[in-house]
Amino acid sequence: MKIVKKLIVLVVVVGLLGLLGWQIAVKVRDAESKNGRGRGRRGKKAAVAVEVNVVRKATIREIGRFTGSLSPRSQFVVAPKVGGRLEKLLVDIGDPVKPGQLIAELDDDEYAQEVEQARAELAVAKAAVAECKSALAFAKSEARKTKDLHERKIASDSELEEIEAKRQACEAKHNVALAEVTRREAALKAAQVRLSYTRIRASWQDGPEPRVVGERFVDEGEMLKANTPIVSILDNSAMTAVIDVIERDYPKLRVGQAAAVTTDAYPDQTFAGTITRIAPLLKETSRQARVEIEISNRDRLLKPGMFVRARIEFRRHENTTVVPVAALARREGRQGVFVADKENLVARFVPLKLGIINGELAEVLDPPLSGPVVTLGHHLLEDGEDGAAIRLPEPAPSEAETSPPKAAADERPGGRP
Repeated sequence: MKIVKKLIVLVVVVGLLGLLGWQIAVKVRDAESKNGRGRGRRGKKAAVAVEVNVVRKATIREIGRFTGSLSPRSQFVVAPKVGGRLEKLLVDIGDPVKPGQLIAELDDDEYAQEVEQARAELAVAKAAVAECKSALAFAKSEARKTKDLHERKIASDSELEEIEAKRQACEAKHNVALAEVTRREAALKAAQVRLSYTRIRASWQDGPEPRVVGERFVDEGEMLKANTPIVSILDNSAMTAVIDVIERDYPKLRVGQAAAVTTDAYPDQTFAGTITRIAPLLKETSRQARVEIEISNRDRLLKPGMFVRARIEFRRHENTTVVPVAALARREGRQGVFVADKENLVARFVPLKLGIINGELAEVLDPPLSGPVVTLGHHLLEDGEDGAAIRLPEPAPSEAETSPPKAAADERPGGRP
């Protein structure tokens, strides 16, 4: 009997719980129907809250952004052509340098001695020429006399031949002496050139503009070998921004193209540049090409080694149809936008052929497009024949609606007319 009673009580409890659950389900369904959630009587999905923006005409540009570093337009190292002790260093870092200016002096005692020795040897050679010249003149005179005697049958043939041989020997010695003078003159000039190399000057051929000392590598008193760097001279009247361009952007560049360059040192200033050189090859390791942008630096603000950012305009289209980039959506592999119908509160997906796309706008090439497009909430919309139901935000109340009513113009204090 106890077991039967327990079963009856259990069945009653289960029945009551089922009835309570059914009532709760009915109330939830009715509440969802009232609030617009779930499916309505006709089976349509609930409207999606979206934001829209109007398609418009504008100018759109495709801009490439690159990074690089600055280098001077030209730079070279001043070094001696001969070795020696650095006796004087006449410039230092940051000093301006003019063409032909004396930069440094080496100890020149040894080279000055070589010049004196070469000059003395030249004097000896010239004295030998004078001696040979005198001997040659005497030999020629003897030869003429012997020839006259031979014509008068006084001198024999052997005497004529002997005196002629002496004349030729004197003439040969004279020519050797002249050649020796030439050799000694060349030796003197070489010694003088080596002596001049002890006075080291900066020289260049591309313009008389002064340049500046970039680095100093030695100090006075050091023993230098030939071609030991002393200082570097650079031209900072114009700078070269060196950037690396990837394969995708390489065909869009051309010599003469304008570039806008900025640097962290002057964040509020933009420097105008022009592409001057484009490498004819891409590095195999990085698939990038070297591009050089020349920038005027008349104020000497830019310095070699600075990190720079360059913006280069690839294309510009005037008065073209554009949509916000935020409006772009992709459905079934096609890119397009949802065009909003404000009267019927639906949005329909329209595939687009796009042109230039920058960070904010996208150019529409085809089809012709107008009206508002969905910019927020399109990820919840589904493409269909009848379009997707949307709900637009309610307009903000106007100032007239929110401000308290003003008193009548003829109202008197105290509330009486």
